[in-house]
Amino acid sequence: QVQLVESGGGSVQTGGSLRLSCAASGRTFSIYAMGWFRQVPGKEREFVAAISWGVVNTYYADSVKGRFTISRDNAKNTVYLQMNRLKPEDTAVYYCAADRTVRAVVAGESAYWGQGTQVTVSS
Repeated sequence: QVQLVESGGGSVQTGGSLRLSCAASGRTFSIYAMGWFRQVPGKEREFVAAISWGVVNTYYADSVKGRFTISRDNAKNTVYLQMNRLKPEDTAVYYCAADRTVRAVVAGESAYWGQGTQVTVSS
């Protein structure tokens, strides 16, 4: 089992920045691919970013490329999502996800999910 707890959400104005954190506990964090998804009411959960384990590769949704950066610190069992130049359309609940393969994370088929943290961007 892997437990995931997100933090760092909040309210910012357009153009601002936030950094989300996802702390993992349970099984060895370093062998899991990690990712971030987001969801607004009435819509499907949307892939945002993912990061592999081992040889680190990162993946991003087109809507956030160049603005968001995913990273991980295996010593702290934590994955981060640095969000810059935020837009009102980034407003959503952001969820952390973990799975043994980055393919499963990107596909939204992760075995483990956090409870989510709200991000609100006002214009």
